[in-house]
Amino acid sequence: MGKLESLQKSVDGLRTAIPELRGVLVASNEGLPIAHSLSNGADAARVAAMAAAACSLGRRVSDSLSAGTLEEISVASSDGKIFLYSAGAKGVLAVIGPHACNAGLVHLEARGVAKELSDLLQ
Repeated sequence: MGKLESLQKSVDGLRTAIPELRGVLVASNEGLPIAHSLSNGADAARVAAMAAAACSLGRRVSDSLSAGTLEEISVASSDGKIFLYSAGAKGVLAVIGPHACNAGLVHLEARGVAKELSDLLQ
């Protein structure tokens, strides 16, 4: 199995593990979509660009505050939640869920996937 197929399998596995998710996307740090499974007609290129930009800002904040290496960012809004995970030096994992999604379950599943993705992207 090739690298892209492995990345897509990880994305699909996360969607299967937490069916209420609205989307899962892997992006490069440059903001390009690599693998995704998005609902509601979301534009993968746009989501990838925003996820990479948010993680880039998070890295700057972490560095400025001497808080160590960025691991994850959570954004909660009135209609949903977005969880962004660093996938090593080259990638970002974005997980999009409804407002009532179980954040603990998302973190439990997604942190492991982010580690797998980090290894695949090296």
